[in-house]
Amino acid sequence: MATTTLALPRMRSWLFAPGDSEKKMGKAEASAADIALFDLEDSVSPENKPAARAMVAAQISASDNSTRLWVRINPIATADCIADLVAIIPSRPGGVFLPKAEGAADIAQLHHYLTALEAATGIPQGHTLIAALVTETAAAMFRTGEYAGEYPGRERLVAMSWGAEDLSSALGAREQRGADGEYAHTYEMARSLCLIGASAAGVAAIETVQPEFRDLEALERRARGVRAAGFRGMLAIHPAQVDPINAAFTPSKEELAHARAVVQAFADHPGAGVVALDDSMLDRPHLALAQRLLADVDAE
Repeated sequence: MATTTLALPRMRSWLFAPGDSEKKMGKAEASAADIALFDLEDSVSPENKPAARAMVAAQISASDNSTRLWVRINPIATADCIADLVAIIPSRPGGVFLPKAEGAADIAQLHHYLTALEAATGIPQGHTLIAALVTETAAAMFRTGEYAGEYPGRERLVAMSWGAEDLSSALGAREQRGADGEYAHTYEMARSLCLIGASAAGVAAIETVQPEFRDLEALERRARGVRAAGFRGMLAIHPAQVDPINAAFTPSKEELAHARAVVQAFADHPGAGVVALDDSMLDRPHLALAQRLLADVDAE
């Protein structure tokens, strides 16, 4: 079986659409979202899942750009997970989004399923990428560092995200946010563990959804804030959220000019550990950040 190495998609915006709604899936695919994420998990009732699988597979098969069409499958421990994969993998989605992941073993198990299905359907091995929601259960919170290790399927993992709703349900918590609208400590910890785990694994950290989809100013503020913290993209639940997210995660001309100036300043002083630029002293970590920003832009 041939092995393929795919160019990674842009991952600024991931727009959810219920897998049992052709209309909403069509809107997601037609949107400016970097990834249209068809959902077979929480937004589809158990009785609708068989029909949704067929609808998702048909939507992907009809697309002329299926690599940006991903599917959120059901958790790895469920029978629905296998049924999801059997139905959708022949249509060649760009990737699968694994909810309630609890460590590297879940990624390895999913990898084995994908490898078998790719072989059975003539798809190059490794074609199907993986993103994982890594903080949705109490056990998952203790395992966010595992994704950086060596295990089967490690090369498929390209992104990690977090979620507050399922975690609060698992904890029996009635509230996720304080009076100021900010997440309580437990959920801020989940966000941080996702970010740190993703950084250790060398994959993109993706911010969770903002349910208040009409407040686009608040959405963009939050997106810019988490980008400054190190996140590389954000989940969306409504097409109106896509443009603000894309704007927040796209480097400005000023950012790019500054990054190029930092790189040039160090190039002008070979071997220097510290250089002066615009009345500031910059050291090697500043160079690394600038190089990363420019590399990300060049890869797009």
